[in-house]
Amino acid sequence: MMESKWVWFIIIGVMLSVLEDSLTDACLKHERVALLHLKPFFNHFNYLYKWDEEKGWDCCRWEGVECNTTTTTTTTGRLIRLSLNSTRGYNMGDWYLNASLFHPFKGLNSLNLSYNSIAGFLENQGIEKLSRLDNLETLDLSYNSWRNNTLFHMGALSSLKTLNFRGNLVEGNLLHIQGLNNLTNLKHLDLSGSGIESFSNQGLNNLTNLKLLDLSGNQIESFQSFKETKGSRSLKVVYLDYVFTDGSIPLLNLAEAFSSVKTLSLQGSYLNQTMTSEGLKVSTNVEEILFDASILNTNILQGIGVFTCLKTLSLSGSGLIGSLPNQGWCNLRNLQVLDLSANALEGMLPSCLANLTSLRVLDMSDNHFIGGLNPLTNLTSLRSIYLSTNHFQIPMSFAPFTNLPNLKALSIDENRLVMETSSHTSVPKFQLKAISLSKSITSQGLGLQLPTFFHYQYDLRSVVLSGNNFSGTFPVWSLENNTKLQELVLKGNSFRGHLSFSSAPNFDLSLMDMSDNKLQGQIPSNICSTFPHLRMLFLSKNAFEGNIPPCLNGMKDLSFLDLSNNHLSGRVPQELIMNSSFSILRLSNNNLCGNVVPAILKANKLRNLYLDGNNFSGEMPNVDVSTFRFPTSLQEIDLSNNKLYGKLPRWIGNISYLERLALSNNNFEGCIPMEFCNLNTLEFLQLSQNNLSGSIPSCFNPPNIEHVHLHGNRLSGPLSFALYNSSSLVTLDLGGNNLTGTIPKWIGTLSSLSVLFLRANHLQGRIPI
Repeated sequence: MMESKWVWFIIIGVMLSVLEDSLTDACLKHERVALLHLKPFFNHFNYLYKWDEEKGWDCCRWEGVECNTTTTTTTTGRLIRLSLNSTRGYNMGDWYLNASLFHPFKGLNSLNLSYNSIAGFLENQGIEKLSRLDNLETLDLSYNSWRNNTLFHMGALSSLKTLNFRGNLVEGNLLHIQGLNNLTNLKHLDLSGSGIESFSNQGLNNLTNLKLLDLSGNQIESFQSFKETKGSRSLKVVYLDYVFTDGSIPLLNLAEAFSSVKTLSLQGSYLNQTMTSEGLKVSTNVEEILFDASILNTNILQGIGVFTCLKTLSLSGSGLIGSLPNQGWCNLRNLQVLDLSANALEGMLPSCLANLTSLRVLDMSDNHFIGGLNPLTNLTSLRSIYLSTNHFQIPMSFAPFTNLPNLKALSIDENRLVMETSSHTSVPKFQLKAISLSKSITSQGLGLQLPTFFHYQYDLRSVVLSGNNFSGTFPVWSLENNTKLQELVLKGNSFRGHLSFSSAPNFDLSLMDMSDNKLQGQIPSNICSTFPHLRMLFLSKNAFEGNIPPCLNGMKDLSFLDLSNNHLSGRVPQELIMNSSFSILRLSNNNLCGNVVPAILKANKLRNLYLDGNNFSGEMPNVDVSTFRFPTSLQEIDLSNNKLYGKLPRWIGNISYLERLALSNNNFEGCIPMEFCNLNTLEFLQLSQNNLSGSIPSCFNPPNIEHVHLHGNRLSGPLSFALYNSSSLVTLDLGGNNLTGTIPKWIGTLSSLSVLFLRANHLQGRIPI
């Protein structure tokens, strides 16, 4: 019996050992050991602290590790992806890696070593050692310090399909790096930003499976030896963005070399010739051309019509000037996306634009176009139109858009709204999801009603109609009709009357901005139940009165609340300031009262607090700074123009990241606390018009402070060394105090100082220049 029991113990032990290397939720033992051998080389900032034998024996759960979860017993739990990017720290000094450390990972499919300052491999432990990893298909070596010799041996990795070598130090002529030519399975090759000076696609002749080539951000001096090769015939996507050359990129050579390319990206480049049918007829298969931020001539649009298969044409910010030609580009009947934004194009839209019947997205924003939009009226495939910041004349009836049944997004900010001589009341065929119509110029001035087409919209998600002086009562019907509305921005108009909401809740609305209107009465008490997931609420610059709705205290998603510049009264509930979801609370310039200071001490997550211009009163209490936990998130506090009194509390100096402190026009007295010397991130200090006395602490030298206002107090003594090292000072106002002594010379060394007030003191000497 005893012998039988020991036999069973041995059998169970063997089974557990085997099981450890085959469980579906655990990594293989020898691979776990290999990872722990790698850890010292890739744990510079303790990023891999979870890689620990004691804390977690299943390495498949470790950071950057992914294992196979298939049911095949021989492969389950085997490591297939390893991401060690940024684990040593970029720019931490070059070092050399032992490639043999990766040998145990036989099933490795993807390896990411980017951003680790690797300069190469140890001698006899280089790329060729990785050739044992027969399943390796993706290798990311980007943003290290690899050089040409790494690429020389890259051909050993015959299984590679994706190689990212971005941001290294290749340097020189890519033609001589023959190692790449052996990667016959390669599909994606990224050599962008690697210092390549000359390139010929002859060097990639054998890469017959290559689909994507990225040479962006290199300083390529020569593109002259381009010829069609077996490799270039397979290419579908070529990126040559921001390729800096001594001259310009000859389009003819590119067209001859990449005749089968579907996507050609030359963003940020200088092209030296006009596209003509003779020069580019070999590239008519291209479907996507991206020339954004390039230096182009408007004539490029006349010759681009040869790309009869073109679906996307993007020329944003390419320096195009003058009027659009009425030929060439209008022959692109397959074009689906056209982006001519951010240029200097002018004149009216050419009539031939009506030929682009396949167009889905049209972006002509940020130009100088004028006139009407008649060429768009029959482009029934249009889904998104962006025409903002031009001088188009847009009729209030929106007639040019009413027959576009697929239109979903319309952006027409900063154009001219015009009234038609005849009424146009047809029901639009579109149902918009997003509309932006802000800061439009009208000849009618005030009293402009909302366009009638809004009454027929039932699927809106985003409405931005700010700065148009639209009048009438608040369009509550827009919320009732569009139950999936997510943002409503109507600021800067002339909506009047009471704000009211229906009882039906809208669970999607996250942003409401009704600021700068003429709304009055109380803020509806059902605002919280109607919009339970509001994140930002702006109701400033109206005529609201009464108390702040108590329900706002418990809004869990509300992070930005602005009720400033109204006629609100009553006390501010402490729960409102202490609300853990609030990031910014602005209640400035109302008639609010009470003591809010105790709540400020408990505002653990509040970042910006503006309570200025109210009737808040009470004493600012001091607390034991050695035991009290201060709100570390506060960056801006404005309690100016209230009725606060007492001494400036020392605890303010313990708010670590405070950037702006405004306590002017109150009744504070006593000295400026020495703890204010701890406010090293302070940029703005406003303590004017109080009863402060004593000297300015000589240790008060915030390095980034720009504005200091201390006028109208009873400060005394010399300036000494206070603000001595604050070289970023722009405004220094110390007027109306009792300062004595000589004006210090260091004031004359403040090169950024533009406003200085020292009057009504007892200082001697002249201001140093």
